[in-house]
Amino acid sequence: MARLLRVEYPGAIYHVTCRMIGDRRFDRSRLFVDDNDRERLLDRLVDRVDQYNIRLYLFVLLSNHFHLVFETPQGNCSKFMHSLLTAYTVYYNRRHRRHGHLLDGRFKARLVGGDDYLLKLTRYVHLNPVKVGSIKKKPVRERIQYLRKYRWSSYQSYTGRCRPFDFVEYGPILAQMKGRRRDWSKRYQQFVEAGVAEDDEEFKEALRESPRSIGDDEFRAFVDELYQKLLEDRGTPEDVAFRHIIEPLPADDVLGTTAQVLGVGIDAFRERRRNSALRAVAGRMLIRFGGLTQREAAQCVKMGTGGAMSAQVRRLPLLLSKDKRLRECLAKIENRLEQKRTGRKRRR
Repeated sequence: MARLLRVEYPGAIYHVTCRMIGDRRFDRSRLFVDDNDRERLLDRLVDRVDQYNIRLYLFVLLSNHFHLVFETPQGNCSKFMHSLLTAYTVYYNRRHRRHGHLLDGRFKARLVGGDDYLLKLTRYVHLNPVKVGSIKKKPVRERIQYLRKYRWSSYQSYTGRCRPFDFVEYGPILAQMKGRRRDWSKRYQQFVEAGVAEDDEEFKEALRESPRSIGDDEFRAFVDELYQKLLEDRGTPEDVAFRHIIEPLPADDVLGTTAQVLGVGIDAFRERRRNSALRAVAGRMLIRFGGLTQREAAQCVKMGTGGAMSAQVRRLPLLLSKDKRLRECLAKIENRLEQKRTGRKRRR
């Protein structure tokens, strides 16, 4: 069977699911063997949300699969997910002494159209912990209590039961709640928990309409048209003015601005220097503002491998915590690059 092509464009919103592959040595329920595995996936997720400029709306980790709902201002769903899943697979295989693919096929991604569908989707995803396994047979009251205490989800933070995550964007969902802002979390909790006792059959029917999209007839036709275009010529989907649209900056422009603020020449990023933050900063800017993968960013600064670049980017927070001047420089670089990116958008 042919692999589905990915429809990608700036501002697209996706519902992504990833499920554990069957393995004779590993039960299908063990994509996360324990909480250490869940913590490690979230660590990887935090890094990639920042690197690929993703607007993550929510997440739910279960035993054999997980759900993400996110927006891609740079139209880079595949790059983001490939980086996330590769990092987790390498970690998982090393820790559990296995090899090969971890997931059952490619990750499943469907585009989401319209605020009403997005809101209902968040309820559907957040309710997953009480819709699977033995818990789904429990009385409604017990299921609601289980949902409220479930740690490995963004639901608790949406309802104010724990502190908000820095890497989750709450505004677009909570802003759809009626009434005063201070009541949004409570109203969202009521909205979600109303679905514990009774399924939203209309929304479930919408989920069955298309393997590529979740939305009304017009949105599904729009996505199908883009998909057909990909099948015909393998071209790039048309640029669509939809939500947060961000075009990447040229790599030379990113490096030039970064070098100027740091007071070095561009060639300094291509030199190996012990205990230097130059390559870490350059990598972060190339990935975030240039839209490059870790491998592409590594090639720009002549590092050799994407893994080497990943290691550099991961050490940057520690370097920043110890160096006030570096933090100030990084903020200045990001501000200048954001202004340049905004300027390019306005000239379109």
